Amino acid sequence: MFQTLKNAWHMPELRKKILYTLFILLIFRFGSCIPVPFIDTQLLDAYFQSAAVSGSMLDYLNMFTGGGLSTATIFAMSITPYINASIILQLLTVAIPALERMVKEGGEEGRKKIASWTRYLAVALGLLQGFAYYAMLRGNALLSDTGALAAAAIILTFTAGTALIMWLGEHITQNGIGNGISIILFAGIVSRGPALISTFINLFQGGTSGIVSALLMIVIGLAIVVFIVFMSNAERRIPVQYAKRVVGRKMYGGQSTHLPIKVNAAGVMPIIFASSILSLPQTIALFWQPEAGTVGYHILNLFSQSNPFYIVVYGLLILAFAYFYASIQFNPIEIANNLKKNGGFIPGFRPGKPTSDFITKALGKVTFVGALFLGVVAILPLIVGAISPTLSNVALGGTSVIIVVGVALDTVKQLEAQMLMRHHKGFLE
Repeated sequence: MFQTLKNAWHMPELRKKILYTLFILLIFRFGSCIPVPFIDTQLLDAYFQSAAVSGSMLDYLNMFTGGGLSTATIFAMSITPYINASIILQLLTVAIPALERMVKEGGEEGRKKIASWTRYLAVALGLLQGFAYYAMLRGNALLSDTGALAAAAIILTFTAGTALIMWLGEHITQNGIGNGISIILFAGIVSRGPALISTFINLFQGGTSGIVSALLMIVIGLAIVVFIVFMSNAERRIPVQYAKRVVGRKMYGGQSTHLPIKVNAAGVMPIIFASSILSLPQTIALFWQPEAGTVGYHILNLFSQSNPFYIVVYGLLILAFAYFYASIQFNPIEIANNLKKNGGFIPGFRPGKPTSDFITKALGKVTFVGALFLGVVAILPLIVGAISPTLSNVALGGTSVIIVVGVALDTVKQLEAQMLMRHHKGFLE
């Protein structure tokens, strides 16, 4: 990875893209340090450090924002509203035939229209989430001013921060390196590195039990990293044979190749989408905090990270989104038709429907392995944190590690692809 970055730095075009991405991330981190007015940040920080928040979904959302939620900065909502808007639009595109036709047949204009709707919906969700966060601040007496003007300033600032961070992410995608949304999530999680280091130092100073907990967290983290790297590079290769054909005086085909199907074709997106979906109950809890013992309290408590119900639903959502992304990225019928047109076939299967059926079955099995991999990596730390409350940070660390490693691998692959394009000398030479 470091060698790839070194080689990319020596190319002027890639160096400009890397510097542009770093500049955007610098703006993001700068905005993550600017507090919103009319909020008592000292009381808010003490509230997030309390036992009521530690290891909860609110602490989980704070991880995604790079600590912006606990300091009430202008980027406190982070990119979560945009991710939720993307989920809603993608599901509607699959469910509503008119939207699906607009995307497939409308070409670039159709995609631009969907992207525009996603932005508008993200701003609306940001406004809703900003109001929910304001309700939580007011309910816990964390505001220095409770007037209408202060409320409007807080909510609109949070919403404007969501719109700005969405704009920054899109510019990284267009002019920088990697997927902008993933890069911003990556930067927000990595920015909490110093806090994680201080946690390890405190554990090592806590005696034998603290040292054992710290070593266990390190071992689990390293094992997750190795497992993610291994599974991200794993793929199933379906053999493909091309028939010989004569064109003029030349003979073409007759060669053997393979059709690669990546085990984890969806990357970290199922994890991000599942986490965003399960953050909605916490948003509701910011509006409405029921009394202990009531039905509403028990329902919201089901979405606590240490609750078995949350863990099961989290795993099922990861599985569902993994299959959803695989169906979007991989079309077995189209692949079978392309093979048939080019004289290719899979040994043992006739061209056409038998080939597409075989590819569909193979894709289903490979996707299940990939989804199982994501589920194990995301859920295992949650189980460890539920069993041992002293290791609640492991629950937060599991998802953050898989996102950080996944985004880093995807970005390096994009760098390698762009370097390969620039090293290609073309057919004329």
